[in-house]
Amino acid sequence: MPTREQLLDAALRTLNDDPTASLAQIAEAAGVGRATLHRHVASRDDLVRELGDRSLDRWEETQRASGLAEAVADGGDEAVRACLREMFPRLVADAEDYGFALTDSFLVSEPRLAARTADLEAGEVALWRAAQAAGVVRGDVPARWCMHAAYGLLVASRDALRAGDVARRDLADLVLTTLLTGIAGEPTSTTTTPKGGAR
Repeated sequence: MPTREQLLDAALRTLNDDPTASLAQIAEAAGVGRATLHRHVASRDDLVRELGDRSLDRWEETQRASGLAEAVADGGDEAVRACLREMFPRLVADAEDYGFALTDSFLVSEPRLAARTADLEAGEVALWRAAQAAGVVRGDVPARWCMHAAYGLLVASRDALRAGDVARRDLADLVLTTLLTGIAGEPTSTTTTPKGGAR
């Protein structure tokens, strides 16, 4: 008989593959009957809520392990860049492991989870403000936009990995360099000199 942890892990894998999966489908994927799953979680909402908490625990740990608070307090270019280099591989891994939580509408409508999310977002907005002040990123956009742009690229990393469009080993660098430098090529001139004109 699977342990509770094994059942939750199986549920997470199932929801990552199919965010609309029912409890019956989750139980089947875990190799147990629905009654067995119900002994551990009362409802699908309770299950998603618990996995949502786990995803936020991981996000909080990623911020801590990346030295986010220290980088914000330091405010220097080197500290901010070091934090970003440490944080994005972790965020990309989080997006893969808890992919369903990135876009599950229930998680943003559940008040307690929404409040936790807002606190974690505030930490990242503070980091982006520090990055702007240090000249790491442009300062003419709202810091919250930087946070949303990073989030969008993490969703893209999840989807690209699922589709097999990118190699896992390249993802963190792709996300961070795209965020910091974009995807534009070298600027080219579109001006031509008329025939017979000045040179």
